[in-house]
Amino acid sequence: MTVLKTSMRNFFAHKGRMALSAIAVLLSVAFVCGTLVFTDTMDTTFDRLFSVTASDVTVAPKDAKSDETPQNGVPLSLPASALKRVTAADGVKSAEGSVSSMNVTVVDSHNDNMGSTTGAPTIAGNWTNNDLRSMEISSGHAPRGPDEAMVDADTADKHHLKMGDELRTIAQTGDFTARIVGIATFKVTNPGAAVVYFDTPTAQRELLGTTGRFTQINVNAAVGVSDEQLKRNVVQTLGAGTYKFQTAKENADENRAGVGEFMNVIKYAMLGFAGIAFLVGIFLIINTFSMLVAQRTREIGLMRAIGSSRGQVNRSVLVEALLLGFVGSILGVGAGVGIAIGLMKLMGAAGMDLSTRDLTVKATTPVVGLLLGVIVTVLAAYLPARRAGKVSPMAALRDAGTPADRRAGLVRALIGLVLTGAGAAALYAAATAKKASDGSLVLGAGIVLTLIGFVVIGPLLAGGVVRLISAVLLRAFGPVGRLAERNALRNPRRTGATGAALMIGLALVACLSVVGSSMVASATSELDKSVGADFIVEGNQRIVPKAEQAMEHSPGLAHVTRYKMLDATLTSPDGRTKEWPVTAADPSYAQDLRRATTQGTLSAAYGKDAMSVGTDYAKKYGVHLGDTLTVAFKGGDTAKLKVAAITDDATAIDQGAHYMSIATMEKYVPADRIPPNVIMFAKAKEGQEKQAYAALKKSLKPYPQYQVRDQTDYKQELKDQIGQLLNMVYGLLALAIIVAVLGVVNTLALSVVERTREIGLMRAIGLSRRQLRRMIRLESVVIALFGALLGLGLGMGWGATAQKLLALEGLGVLDIPWPTIIGVFLGSALVGLFAALIPAFRAGRMNVLNAIATD
Repeated sequence: MTVLKTSMRNFFAHKGRMALSAIAVLLSVAFVCGTLVFTDTMDTTFDRLFSVTASDVTVAPKDAKSDETPQNGVPLSLPASALKRVTAADGVKSAEGSVSSMNVTVVDSHNDNMGSTTGAPTIAGNWTNNDLRSMEISSGHAPRGPDEAMVDADTADKHHLKMGDELRTIAQTGDFTARIVGIATFKVTNPGAAVVYFDTPTAQRELLGTTGRFTQINVNAAVGVSDEQLKRNVVQTLGAGTYKFQTAKENADENRAGVGEFMNVIKYAMLGFAGIAFLVGIFLIINTFSMLVAQRTREIGLMRAIGSSRGQVNRSVLVEALLLGFVGSILGVGAGVGIAIGLMKLMGAAGMDLSTRDLTVKATTPVVGLLLGVIVTVLAAYLPARRAGKVSPMAALRDAGTPADRRAGLVRALIGLVLTGAGAAALYAAATAKKASDGSLVLGAGIVLTLIGFVVIGPLLAGGVVRLISAVLLRAFGPVGRLAERNALRNPRRTGATGAALMIGLALVACLSVVGSSMVASATSELDKSVGADFIVEGNQRIVPKAEQAMEHSPGLAHVTRYKMLDATLTSPDGRTKEWPVTAADPSYAQDLRRATTQGTLSAAYGKDAMSVGTDYAKKYGVHLGDTLTVAFKGGDTAKLKVAAITDDATAIDQGAHYMSIATMEKYVPADRIPPNVIMFAKAKEGQEKQAYAALKKSLKPYPQYQVRDQTDYKQELKDQIGQLLNMVYGLLALAIIVAVLGVVNTLALSVVERTREIGLMRAIGLSRRQLRRMIRLESVVIALFGALLGLGLGMGWGATAQKLLALEGLGVLDIPWPTIIGVFLGSALVGLFAALIPAFRAGRMNVLNAIATD
């Protein structure tokens, strides 16, 4: 009870100092809990949608997959005769045929794409009774003829559609127009898909290219018949192995699996950044309790002198940490719910709708938040608590500290040097690895070891680095600058821990900046070296025939190159098989891509019954120039093709591609199985590049789902995409940097309290308030720049090593983004100035006499 009372008294006596540490715990816990609530809410949204929309039993083509469109762009279908047979099966209450396609683009009268910008699909199909499970017609009526359509209310609101507006639907089989005669509202949350309905004959004809077929049959059970029994009855009627049969639960599970990987990527990535924030927060908490223990050394001595044991002193500090962790975690759990709602609103602005009605806070979420916050806080406070317990009563009463501090510092330095050396060796091994897959594991080990090594060795580095920064920066400030330098050097362990908190976030920023910049520079170099085409056309869907025809008839072009991909099974001369996609292109592709070969020429691969293979495949399967491969095309025949070229896989473009001519593919694959173009290339006539570029854009204007780019556009697009990804990562890392800033603020605030008497004496002998505030600001800047130098140096080392691995994948240019690095370094100085505002202000307000009288 005495320990608890003492801890409570100390906790509330230093509540201002504890507040910043509590904020660090709060932010870290909030990010974890916010991530869990956000992803759980997304799971709930999709689960409810999939559960509601699934009929008791569904019958689909045997090879159909819920999240995949066949390579020819037309959904797989089954005959209407199957619907008649299912209707007659035992236990069937009702059955109806459904038509649905996600390989469509819908545009309004202004040619604006109605699809989502977040990657959610555009779904076109027929209106059925099954749709009434999840939707209701809120305006107008369902489509009744070939020129009528109905859209979902969310899409209508986003794109300002109204009754009577005309929509054009672009499908693989052609495009057609219809006017809006109805608007349907979702009864459950729609995560962002755009949905368009037609009558059944129109959907069959325009989306499937034929009538009398469906993509799915929805079957509902009669009263008293279970889903499993109904499935058995339908299977018995149609025959096992003829189609794909699923109960409502199986159908919902398959749909969940389709989005599960995406959800896990978001979840674990965000939790990873939360872990970084926790790691940074540990340094803040260690510093806080180390300084609090140091300031209470005499108090601890008195406690020991009157009978308190070492364990009681230790427990007293740990109880304070427990209180700090509990308070911070409780607040963090509540803030986490707020963060989740904020993320939902942000996703809504981006096009993915998540309703707060589906907000899901599982019982495990607050438990996880509390356990993480409390455990991390207590563990971080353990070392200061242990040091407090080791101080002898007489030494404490003399403020002598721990006699083993010097020996512990030497041991720490030795451990840090060993870890750093081991990490450097691992980074060197990664940089010299022969395979990227092998080197990536070693790179991970090197990053972890060097990070821990720098953290441990921080106090040793502090002396030299702070002196270097001071020589460059502080000498101009005269005696005040020298005082700031001495203050930063007074306690190297404290300076090292404070700088290390900032170092972690900035190291990751520098590493990712180097990797991102190198990727852009490498890809740009590869484009300049390898791509001969003037224009590249691609989109988020394969290119429909009408867009292909528009491109081919565009004026000013010397040639147009088609580029298709089809799954196949390759059998090497020694009988080994491998599923591998093959690429079919026009012979002009050899001009559009100057692909290096180790044997043969790429143009030879476009000959009759010929193909090329990549060096990786050739090496693994023992294939040589002139060998014959057996190629079994998916949906087609089996061919014997001669290897006419072996292409070099040391490239970032088309790495591992196996080329053949489109004529060869057409010889062995039926016309209705030939896939549409993945991408198309074009070369302008000599001297007509600008005119051809403008004409090509005009020709493809009716198809907004495709982008026309010249090489300059393509490079800029690549740069923008990587830049957007890095900005998102930097935004997540900002949490760790905020926690690090709190650490600097806390360290300075506690340092000011620790030096109260000293500050009073300095003021008494003539130091002005302005000089005092400047001294504290300069000390803060030095600590921030110390952390920045370590972090940026470490991060650039990581990034350079990672680029060596990327070079094995064809990205061979190392590019250091010096403007970013310099900007981050200068920004760190501003961070230091900002962190010192409150401590400097408080120090300047001290009463000189009261400060001198402080014991």
